Amino acid sequence: MTGEQVFIFALLGAVLAMLVWGRIRYDLVAFGALIIAVLGGAVTAEAAFEGFGHEATMIVALVLVISRAMINAGVVELIAQHLVSAKRALPLHITIMSVIGAALSAVINNVAAIVVLMSLDIEAAKKASRSPSLSLMPLSYATIFGGMVTLIGTPSNIVIAQFRERALGEPYTMFDFTPVGLVCAVVGIAFVALVGWRLIPQRNERTGAGAAESDLFVAEARVPEKSTTIGKTPSDLYELSDEHDVTILGLVRGEKRLPGFAAATEIHKGDHLVLEGDPKSIEAFIGAAKLAILKQDKQDGLTGKTMSLLEAIVPEGSRAIGRNMHDMRLRYRRGVSLLGMSRNGKRFRERVEKLTIRQGDVLLLIGPVDLLDDAADWLGVLPIADRSHTVIQRRKALLAIGIFAVAIAASVAGLASLSIALAGAVALFALANIVTPSDVYGAVEWPIIVLLGSLIPLGTAFENAGGTQLVTSAIIGRTEGLPVWLILAVVMAVTMVLSDFLNSIATALIAAPIGVGVAQSLGVSPDPFLMGVAVAGTCGLLTPIGHKNNAIIMGPGGYRFSDYWRLGLPLELIIIAVAVPTLLFFWPL
Repeated sequence: MTGEQVFIFALLGAVLAMLVWGRIRYDLVAFGALIIAVLGGAVTAEAAFEGFGHEATMIVALVLVISRAMINAGVVELIAQHLVSAKRALPLHITIMSVIGAALSAVINNVAAIVVLMSLDIEAAKKASRSPSLSLMPLSYATIFGGMVTLIGTPSNIVIAQFRERALGEPYTMFDFTPVGLVCAVVGIAFVALVGWRLIPQRNERTGAGAAESDLFVAEARVPEKSTTIGKTPSDLYELSDEHDVTILGLVRGEKRLPGFAAATEIHKGDHLVLEGDPKSIEAFIGAAKLAILKQDKQDGLTGKTMSLLEAIVPEGSRAIGRNMHDMRLRYRRGVSLLGMSRNGKRFRERVEKLTIRQGDVLLLIGPVDLLDDAADWLGVLPIADRSHTVIQRRKALLAIGIFAVAIAASVAGLASLSIALAGAVALFALANIVTPSDVYGAVEWPIIVLLGSLIPLGTAFENAGGTQLVTSAIIGRTEGLPVWLILAVVMAVTMVLSDFLNSIATALIAAPIGVGVAQSLGVSPDPFLMGVAVAGTCGLLTPIGHKNNAIIMGPGGYRFSDYWRLGLPLELIIIAVAVPTLLFFWPL
């Protein structure tokens, strides 16, 4: 190995290790690696920022804005409203939700699809008196499968398409991914709906009409001067709390949680009651007991017309991870407060605002309606309830669908490139006021853009330094004498292992040149190998960190890290078994 190869391998190895470690945000890791590559001479200063102007980067950003437009226009809500019902048997419910999720993920960002559909699935589970863990993981996997079906279904497909243009002279088009992706999606959904859901551990199983523990928040409410609770004890309030389906967990006085449940302790002005329940129940109890939320709130309870509650999931990359709301001075900076938190049904001893927030937690924010959205964006959390009923413009749903359909048709017909067609759609959405200027910028996941913009030059440097050839030679050497179809399966398996621990974009950028290199070494068409990488790179099913959707459902579903492999492992094996012959049929060697 040359000195340049040693440097680029060491750098990429460090990047992979940091991404798997997960303690530093992936965009910072990628951007830092890009700067080191420039300083080390692996990437020229002129090429350093070419990734940020790359067409793949622009398409990913535009797809995210279009996803926001579809949600704003009520397109997702319109579809789900007519198809989701809690009265169906669980296998049928999983089938219908999975088909909806996969179909939506084929045309909008799959993270947006899971955020919207998850709240509907949880509500259906409540009404059916069952655990949401049985249906949330199938829904997450279905949205991942849906991303395989089209070019814009997942960012990694866009990366693969653009890599093909650079390597072979022509990119993949919108529906080149459809034959193989659709077969894999149908088989995967069928397995999950008929058999796979039985492999999922039942977490926080429902025993009746009440909410599952994963839906319960631990919250605090302050005792103001005029509260009816002053002079009483927590045990005196048990009847009232039972009426509102709330559990009183304890009492806080002078920033200190009193021992046990403090059931016989007299309540004083300025104390805080620690409550457990779902948001609506907590809100109702606070109002009935004339408690307060914010220190500056002079109203009793939540009677202010401008106040609203917002449930939001903490995803990977959120500003809140590893910090608490007290340190971030959320109330001072953004005018909202953290009312409660849910973490797999866990009960806390710490003050709510001093709890260290983790990925997958569900936050219950309270504040003026016009400030909640800004606070959620600032924190980098994902609302799982309607952000504001005024945001949904249901009368424009058909218009939004029409604009998107025209853009896709223009691209398929060759009248405009995909990036230009999608840019035109975004412009029309803005003119129709379906998305506001703030939506256009707010919908873009900038960490993803930084990751993609940083890794594209690093991937090019890896190829230019001969790294692809070295890895290709290693794979060919270890699979010598094996049939081509088995080598294709090996490449997919290696890619899947990477996807279980890395972002799908990083996986695609690393595995795509390797797939092409293996195909060229064997003297066969690169297309089945590139398509195999596209399918395998999307299937991060074994861990909650393999795909952002898996991390999003972890808290609400009450899942443990080890739960994912139970369904994910057989699914990954099935996908490989189905994909290999399908690839060779539609993309012959």
